[in-house]
Amino acid sequence: MRRVVITGLGALTPIGNTIDTYLKGLQNGVSGAGKITHFDPEKFKTQIACEVKDFNPTDFIDRREVRRLDRYAVYALVAADEAIQHAGLEPDQLDLDRIGVIWASGIGGLRSLEEEIAYNADKETPRYNPFMIPKMIANMGAGHISMKYGFRGPSYATVSACASTGHALSAAADDIRLGRTDVMVVGGSEAAVVEVGIGGFSAMKAMSTRNEDPATASRPYDAERDGFVLGEGAGGFILEELEHAKARGATIYAELAGYAASSDAYHITAPHPEGLGASACMRNALAFAGVNTDEVDYINTHGTSTPLGDIAELKAIQSVFGEAAYGLNISSTKSMTGHLLGAAGAIEAIACVLAIQHNFVPPTINHFNDDPEIDSRLNLTFNEAQEKDIKVALSNTFGFGGHNSAAVFKRFEG
Repeated sequence: MRRVVITGLGALTPIGNTIDTYLKGLQNGVSGAGKITHFDPEKFKTQIACEVKDFNPTDFIDRREVRRLDRYAVYALVAADEAIQHAGLEPDQLDLDRIGVIWASGIGGLRSLEEEIAYNADKETPRYNPFMIPKMIANMGAGHISMKYGFRGPSYATVSACASTGHALSAAADDIRLGRTDVMVVGGSEAAVVEVGIGGFSAMKAMSTRNEDPATASRPYDAERDGFVLGEGAGGFILEELEHAKARGATIYAELAGYAASSDAYHITAPHPEGLGASACMRNALAFAGVNTDEVDYINTHGTSTPLGDIAELKAIQSVFGEAAYGLNISSTKSMTGHLLGAAGAIEAIACVLAIQHNFVPPTINHFNDDPEIDSRLNLTFNEAQEKDIKVALSNTFGFGGHNSAAVFKRFEG
């Protein structure tokens, strides 16, 4: 089959609004968490989140257009544009019928829905905004990117909770491998730091309530972890068929060598306690890539900072990798960015590509107390980035409903 390479990256995250600043945030172990500013959170037990900072959408998009977009779609357009520019794509010089967009979002335009319901709640005759539906539906990130650039290939969204972008990467790579397209714009965006989002996850008792010290609230693998910190933002990729990329002289940042999906078939929110679905997913992704377990240098885990999830994933890693698990680096970048839900797989896969490009392992920050349930022989890259020659990196994303995705990235060897 045709080979799929990565020729462009774009990021808008709680620890950096561009690829370069995101890289620095990962290298320096920056925490993106703080008190929520998008609304007054005092009524909720959780009052913290990892928000995008110092961002003005009208710096990128016309003011009139911004009014017609939910924040998640704004984030999508900004990250996609950086990826397109980073790849040096010139749409007027390419076959637009051979370029598609698959853009993920786990929730879509939650803010737009919330605002419309609140606005009309006390009105005898509701008057809903005619743009409400186009603003809130999860496919419009892909739609707006396609419309902006005239890309006429396949265009749709993948929605599988926190595995959404992992599935988008898989679907887009398949389109290229099977000869349907030559270039795919792929990514995910999320903007769920709104009252409904915080209230819903708070009711589930899924999020950290460490409001007095938000910077250390996201602490995967720490004995005192108490839930995830909600994040927002976007990440984007340009996936390209290898010969197409070479023909236009593109810089190749990594190869998407393998990927797989599976289901826990176990519970609506909890992972399988032994990580059986996650194990199958990683095993199949490695087999697709033709990579042995002892060839993997780094795993960017789903690592949400939840008591059950962290343990189940590490059990799955040990099941798949055996003794090789002790020779590789593992980390959760959610300790820095928080959990971007459907966009988590986007910025975490980007972290894997940046690790390959810059030979470092991003850290798991906020580690204070060892968890006796975690094997101390595992290198979870606590608190500081580590220099390392990374040739192969694995990215895991797992979602509510038991949806699992794994992707294998390799240094491009020509």
